[in-house]
Amino acid sequence: MLQKNKMHFEISERKILLHLFDTVSILTVLYVLHELFNFQYFAFKNIQYYAVLVIYVNVFGAIFEMYNLQVASNQLQILRSVMLTTTTTVLFYLFTPVFSPELPKQRLSIVILYLAILFSLLCWRFFYAYFLTSNRFAQNVLLICNRNQVEELVRGLENVDPHYKIVGFVDSGSNDGHNFESNYVVEIKKQDIKSFIQKHNVSEIVISSQKTADIAPDLYQQLLQILETGKIIREYTQVYESKTQRIPVHYISMDFYRFFPFSRSNNNKLYLLLVRFLDFILSLAGLLFCIVLIPIIFIGNCIGNRGVLFYTQERVGKNGVVFEIYKFRTMVENSELAFATCNDKRITPFGKFMRKTRIDEFPQFINILKGDMAVIGPRPERPFFVKEIAEIMPFYETRHVIKPGLTGWAQVNYSYGESIEESLIKLQYDLYYIKHRSIFLDLSITFKTFTTILFYRGQ
Repeated sequence: MLQKNKMHFEISERKILLHLFDTVSILTVLYVLHELFNFQYFAFKNIQYYAVLVIYVNVFGAIFEMYNLQVASNQLQILRSVMLTTTTTVLFYLFTPVFSPELPKQRLSIVILYLAILFSLLCWRFFYAYFLTSNRFAQNVLLICNRNQVEELVRGLENVDPHYKIVGFVDSGSNDGHNFESNYVVEIKKQDIKSFIQKHNVSEIVISSQKTADIAPDLYQQLLQILETGKIIREYTQVYESKTQRIPVHYISMDFYRFFPFSRSNNNKLYLLLVRFLDFILSLAGLLFCIVLIPIIFIGNCIGNRGVLFYTQERVGKNGVVFEIYKFRTMVENSELAFATCNDKRITPFGKFMRKTRIDEFPQFINILKGDMAVIGPRPERPFFVKEIAEIMPFYETRHVIKPGLTGWAQVNYSYGESIEESLIKLQYDLYYIKHRSIFLDLSITFKTFTTILFYRGQ
């Protein structure tokens, strides 16, 4: 009889816990302060005031990365993200009296409100970092794969989720020779699988082979018996996609139709109409802001760039249609014959500032109004680069089933693509967005884009 699994939390469950207990801790501290010290400002007469406070905390928490699990596990980063979130939340809460209560007569109440939110969040978050991210809540996993895949597969998962521990692997073939030497995990003999699962409290088995024929018959029978005990058995590409939020194109081969049941949102007329309406509104707002900035950009361009302010360039859009994209120039002239890199010498000093703040992308709101682009989608590439990469990389042109975007899932999750290998990673993010496209994913990208601008992480 296999023993009961120890408790562990999936990525989505940890994020729900963070959101839930952020809310509970803040409201609890405010309630206690009101009951014990009779602070009238905290006696909100309308439930709307509580709701607005909670919404502000969660929205600004998302922007300042409080719900990034790597940040939530690091005490120094917790301190930074919580302070930024608390400061912004309190400022917005005080200066939006339409949604929040009127300013208190006693200014001390403002200070106490700030300290109460800060104290409650820090206490809960430090508890989370110390207790809930410890190894006692790690999920132990057994990997079934070919021996020559082990190190690559283990790195692919554990680098994303440190609480997902692959504690051993079993060779999926029929070879039962000497143990395989690996710096990552130990090899387990087929006959020892059940005892290993019980001893190491394994809660999940991941199989990298997509075909049953690739698994030795005796191993297949054992897996069926283990499945009957209630253990979870999953295919590697499913786990990889859920953990990394990328499509593992390098494991898919030619079976793209199995892995790309593209999001229904791509054909949902109501969703597309809503997206087009929001694109129109955001584009008008962006262009108005751009017009205000043009005098400053013009002066900066004359000093730092010394060339024409605008330039156009051919890019590949939806269904492979080529269009002209508009941008502020950030490089020296005649420098468009190769990939741009992160520290490219062709980028001018003022151009670097515009890239970091994403100001150089503002003229693309014109492309969005014209319908060539959307606010959110895969970044459009030049026809020459598309042809070059598509010859090397499978599925690359699949990016063109939707409109390219001003920002996207790849842009907010990965650094600048300076090589074919890095373009492959960005492609995985783009395909994930196309497959899971939804309002919620669009909102996540929007918050992450604000984070990228605020922390000066532009490219």
